[in-house]
Amino acid sequence: MSSTSSTAGGAVTPAPSEPSSLTVTVDDGAGSTSTWTLTCAADGTAGGTHPDPAAACAALAAAQEPFAPVPPDTACTQVYGGPQRATVTGTWDGREVSAQFDRTDGCQVARWNAVAALLSPGAQPTEPAPLDAPS
Repeated sequence: MSSTSSTAGGAVTPAPSEPSSLTVTVDDGAGSTSTWTLTCAADGTAGGTHPDPAAACAALAAAQEPFAPVPPDTACTQVYGGPQRATVTGTWDGREVSAQFDRTDGCQVARWNAVAALLSPGAQPTEPAPLDAPS
């Protein structure tokens, strides 16, 4: 469950209801791997080595079930979003997390984009082009 808290500027920031601590490892698919830590407190305080911990915590708090896998038998578009892969482990909102992310089809791209601030800090979520689309 998530709650909200007010920042110094008065903006409301979503926050987990229990302290959360995650390790995020992202492989960009081009030979570079980054690993960050992220902590998100119930009062909205964010920290760790993640490049933008506040945005990452807010994205996770705003997402419904941010670490849930795509349900079996879900029809997904066969649209490749890129070679990026990520692993997230730790605790989120009092629950153990061990999640894998990739961009191998439309469902996985949507799942990645829902927590893009966690997995691709500073990047804007993108929708992949169909494989047969003209360039």
